[in-house]
Amino acid sequence: MSRVTNFSAGPAVLPLEVLEQARAEIPDWQGSGMSVMEVSHRSKAFIAIAETAEADVRELMGISDNYAVMFLQGGATMQFALLPMNLSQPGDTVDCLLTGTWSKKAFKEAQVVRNARIVADGADSAYTDVPARESWQLESGAAYFHYTPNETIGGVEIHAPPDVGDVPVVADMSSTIMSRPVDVDKFAVIYAGAQKNIGPAGLTLVIMRRDLLERAPADLPNIMRYKSHADGGSMLNTPPTFGWYLSGLVFKWLKEQGGLTAVGERNQRKAKLLYDAIDTSSFYANPVTESCRSWMNVPFTLAKPELDGEFLKLAEQEGLMNLKGHRSVGGMRASIYNAMPEEGIQALVDFMAEFERTNT
Repeated sequence: MSRVTNFSAGPAVLPLEVLEQARAEIPDWQGSGMSVMEVSHRSKAFIAIAETAEADVRELMGISDNYAVMFLQGGATMQFALLPMNLSQPGDTVDCLLTGTWSKKAFKEAQVVRNARIVADGADSAYTDVPARESWQLESGAAYFHYTPNETIGGVEIHAPPDVGDVPVVADMSSTIMSRPVDVDKFAVIYAGAQKNIGPAGLTLVIMRRDLLERAPADLPNIMRYKSHADGGSMLNTPPTFGWYLSGLVFKWLKEQGGLTAVGERNQRKAKLLYDAIDTSSFYANPVTESCRSWMNVPFTLAKPELDGEFLKLAEQEGLMNLKGHRSVGGMRASIYNAMPEEGIQALVDFMAEFERTNT
C-alpha cells in the first residue's frame, strides 16, 4: 500500500490509524460475526457506539448538558434550511454575515424560509477579508445571527466568536470543528459536516442549546424538527451508522493526540509553516488578509499562472494530491485538516521551493 499526501478540501484525509482499525473490524466487528454496517442501529451494541461517540464529543469540546448533541444526515447544507425552519417563526428576521461561498449559500436558503438580512458582505474585497465589525448592521430582534467561521473555498477565517449582543449565534464549523478548543457556551448552535475533520461524508454533527429545541413552529413536519431528533437520540430514522462508527474512532484518535489543545497547537504550526513558505517567496502569493487567514484551507497562486498545470502534474508525481484551487478562485489550495501530518506540509513546502527554483 502506498498512501499519498491528500490535500483535498473534503471529503478529506482521515487518520491512517483509524482507517486501519476500521479495515480490521469491517468483516467481524468485536467478535459479532457481522460488520458494523450490518448491525441494527437499535441494538445494544450500536447504541453503545452512539453513546460513546457523544460522550467523547462532549469531553473533547467541553459541551455541557445545556446542549443537545445530534448526529444527523443531510450534510451541513441541509442545516441551511432546517435552522430557519426550527429557530424562527413566520415574520422573524435572520441575520447573516457573508464572508464567502458557504455563508452566501446559507443566506440564500434562509431567504427561502424567512426574512434573511445581510448584516455585512465581504464582496468588496472579493471575499479576501472579513468586513470590519463596526460596519455590521445588526437587527436587535433577530431570531439568530449566522456566520461561517471558516470559508473552505476562499480560505478566510474569523478566529474569535463575534459579539452580537443577546442574539443567538449560529456557526457553520464544517471546516474548523475540533481543530482547536472553542468555548461552546458562546454559541447557540454549532453544526458541521463530518467530511473534513470528523469522519466520512454523510454525517452531520449538530450541537444545539436545549432551550432552542422548543422554538420550532407547530406546523413543522416531525422529521424536520431538531427536538424530535434530540429526543430520539439521533435515531428518529435510520442514521448513517458507518459514518457514526468511524467518527467515533476519530474522536478516540483526537483524545490520543492530547485533545483539542494539542491538536490546535499542531494545526497552528502546520499553517505557519505553509504561510511562511508563501510569504517569503516572490513566486507564490496568498490573497487573504493576514489577520483572517485560515488554519485549515490555504489558497495560493503562482506568479506565472501558465505554470499551474505543470505544478499540479509534478506535485502529483511526488504524491501531493488534490492541490488544484476551486474554480471560483483559481490557483492552488492546500487543505490541511487535523489528519494531515506535519510531514505532509513539509513535503509540500519542499516541493514548492524546488518548483520555484527551476521556474525562475
